[in-house]
Amino acid sequence: MRGPQVEIDDDTLCRMYVDERITTAAIAAHLGCGTTTVNRRLRRLGIRLRGRGPCLGRDLIGSDAAPLWSAQIAWLVGLIATDGNLASAGYRITLTSTDVDLLRCARRYLALPNRIGWSSGGLGAGVCRLQWRHRAFYEWLVAIGLTSRKSLTIGVLKVPDEYFPDFVRGCIDGDGTVLVYTDRHHAARNASYVYTRLYVSLVSASRPFLDWIKATIERLVGLEGSLHAKRRPARQQVWVLRYSKKASARLLAWLYYAPDVPCLMRKRVKAEPFIRRSKEGILVRRAGVSELADDSDSKSDARKGVGVRVPSPAPPFLDKARCRPVR
Repeated sequence: MRGPQVEIDDDTLCRMYVDERITTAAIAAHLGCGTTTVNRRLRRLGIRLRGRGPCLGRDLIGSDAAPLWSAQIAWLVGLIATDGNLASAGYRITLTSTDVDLLRCARRYLALPNRIGWSSGGLGAGVCRLQWRHRAFYEWLVAIGLTSRKSLTIGVLKVPDEYFPDFVRGCIDGDGTVLVYTDRHHAARNASYVYTRLYVSLVSASRPFLDWIKATIERLVGLEGSLHAKRRPARQQVWVLRYSKKASARLLAWLYYAPDVPCLMRKRVKAEPFIRRSKEGILVRRAGVSELADDSDSKSDARKGVGVRVPSPAPPFLDKARCRPVR
């Protein structure tokens, strides 16, 4: 015996399924009908049904379509290229980090319901882990150049120039450093010889990967970085791409081109004073004249003690209380 007829407005159905990304089961419960009825109406309207599993935000179209490039997607690709891993089977993608805030940010952009778990590292150090499966996203990552066991083999990726700042920002949030410290090495000679130093660096075990990033930044921004090997006893050699002094300030202004770009806020807080000064063309320290000051007015202000107050960097932390163990 058939149940009562349910009136379904096409506009409402499209808004709930396409715009608000609500599942067919939830729509059926809301409208008081069966899931089969909702699926049939969607097919009649020519709307492709999404597959099961988490919906990766609004940047992915359906379950079997490639994502569209955006600032969020480019940032996530940079994060996966440095702190991520593609499983050799099962279309599983994993992000690991000692900074739980970084994984929360990635989970928010991906609209994932997955919990952030706790995993012990190979050297005994614990890390937080975010893991999910998505075949279309996995295959798209492989198509742009990412592979499983990529640490030593990663090279050139197919990242558009338009979104390259977002990609590099994701790499730095994953395996990079924004180092700010006060240099007092020559303070014994003169009390005014105190400088605020800034360095931006990126670490990788694959030199071709850093060579590509270095060359692309030089082509797009005109900044030259230094690349050197960092040898570690009884461990794999890694390479460090480093920008210092004025180049770092210009690089940060290029990476953080808007106040709402996806990023790890802890690193942005350290970079923000230099971003403001770089955009103004002036970079001074608290006391004395910095070699990064560009005009006579800024040098005069520096001699008077006018400078940038750099916030103390927040140390990396791991919120173990909010990371449940992975079973």
